[in-house]
Amino acid sequence: MAGKEGPHVARQRKIGSCREDGGEMCHHAPMNNECWFLSFVEKNKKTLGVKSKSRQKISSPTSTALEKRILLEHWDSASFSIVDEANQFSSTAAAALFLRHLPLRNSALFVVKAMEAADDGFRPLDVEAVVEYIKDTPALLALLGEQLEGLSVKEVGDGNLNFVYIVSGPGGSFVLKQALPYVRSVGISWPMSKERTYFEMLALKEHGRLCPYHVPEVYHFDRPMSLIAMRYLQPPHIILRKGLIAGIEYPLLAQHMSDFMARTLFFTSLLYHSTLEHRKAVAEFCGNELCRLTEQVVFSDPYKVAQYNRWTSPYLDHDAEAIREDDTLKIEVAGLKSMFCERAQAMIHGDLHTGSVMVTNDSTQVIDSEFAFYGPMGYDIGAFLGNLILAFFSQDGHANKDDDREAYKRWILKTIEETWDLFHQKFVSLWNENIDGHGEAYLADIYNKPELQLLAQKKYMIDLFHDSIGFGAAKMIRRIVGVAHVEDFESIADTSRRAFCERDALNCAKTLLKERCKLETIGQVISVIEETSARLAVEIGRACYHHEVPLVE
Repeated sequence: MAGKEGPHVARQRKIGSCREDGGEMCHHAPMNNECWFLSFVEKNKKTLGVKSKSRQKISSPTSTALEKRILLEHWDSASFSIVDEANQFSSTAAAALFLRHLPLRNSALFVVKAMEAADDGFRPLDVEAVVEYIKDTPALLALLGEQLEGLSVKEVGDGNLNFVYIVSGPGGSFVLKQALPYVRSVGISWPMSKERTYFEMLALKEHGRLCPYHVPEVYHFDRPMSLIAMRYLQPPHIILRKGLIAGIEYPLLAQHMSDFMARTLFFTSLLYHSTLEHRKAVAEFCGNELCRLTEQVVFSDPYKVAQYNRWTSPYLDHDAEAIREDDTLKIEVAGLKSMFCERAQAMIHGDLHTGSVMVTNDSTQVIDSEFAFYGPMGYDIGAFLGNLILAFFSQDGHANKDDDREAYKRWILKTIEETWDLFHQKFVSLWNENIDGHGEAYLADIYNKPELQLLAQKKYMIDLFHDSIGFGAAKMIRRIVGVAHVEDFESIADTSRRAFCERDALNCAKTLLKERCKLETIGQVISVIEETSARLAVEIGRACYHHEVPLVE
């Protein structure tokens, strides 16, 4: 019943299907969750072990002790077998109640959280419910020119966490994004705070203020509903990752992304903030629980046997095991994890991969900032560069007899190099322009000589470079042997060919992670990528000669 996309949580029950207290048909239309739950408990009280009189004690079935007791006492019970009804529920809490077949007992704890979430006004939306929500929200109606006739609502979310709706009509358009209290790509067995939309809203607004040309505007935010409305990035905007898979060059990508990263990172750091301002800003983002998810899936799970890890098996079985047995790698990753958890250097996007960027030839827009918090700058820079490196290694899997993708691979390497070089240049320029401002990282009366300022900048930037390469490598590893993979590789149909590409990306990442402090320029990083790629070409050629890997037609 609950597949990869989670339970059917948004279906509406038909009018007249609800009875109140065993009497007349309920007047609720559609039947609400409370009425259905009460009738269900009564109908199945023997299975659930609930006495009849308990029904009268239930005042709010989304948060009662009785309901929690049912969950915790009967979650793993073989007799708790009524699951078909869950397809008809209209809330996460009610549907989740019947997922007794999930193997993890702590899933019950999630349901309790979901029930508590329902108390503060949360309800998941489907297409029909989106229309009703718009009708009741004047700010959204205004964006559509008060016109609902001819309205189109389409669910387009292809990420790991949220539902995303494109709402368009004759009078206007916008995007509506809603967070569920679990990881969408896994299901309700992996609970997730829906408060992430609050932090996404804060980050979008702050990033929009600092870099308005590259961030969509926020139109509306509903905290109880975990819902954001923002500007619709109309076609020909596409997700950058999809453009990279298609082999499309974006001439302004490095220019735009370096601008976004330089401005958002510099102006939220102690290079610009006073320590008091910085602490207040850090405190604002301390509650973002998505940091915990990053700690798990990036810095922990790939290096141990973990429930949700996966890789291209059997081809990468040995590679995944080698990661888990590599002590040097583990020590390096531990250092990165400590930095991620402890260093509130700037407000970072927190998930700045190529799936969080939408592009055209002359526009670059950064979206999906729900992981935002105050952390190490290198995590953002590394995430973007690391995903470009993954795109580079995937190209041999997309090559065919008409396009060997070699020219495109050169463009990707050029973009990686230009992105860092331009970022470095812009970041230092912002630093110099504000060197006499109120930033308290390097006080002017202490760092009062030009040569000392240059020395401080040089050390700061080389440390940031090493951080970025390390985080980028960690992000690459997790996308190959962790829980959430990338379409760059997943879209390569031939499994053995995909594994060749993934293995070399993995080997490149391991080298970069272990040797990053020996690298001083982005050109040296490019050399590591090229050397690894050259070995890949030899291996694929040898495999093709022995008919182990078919050429893509």
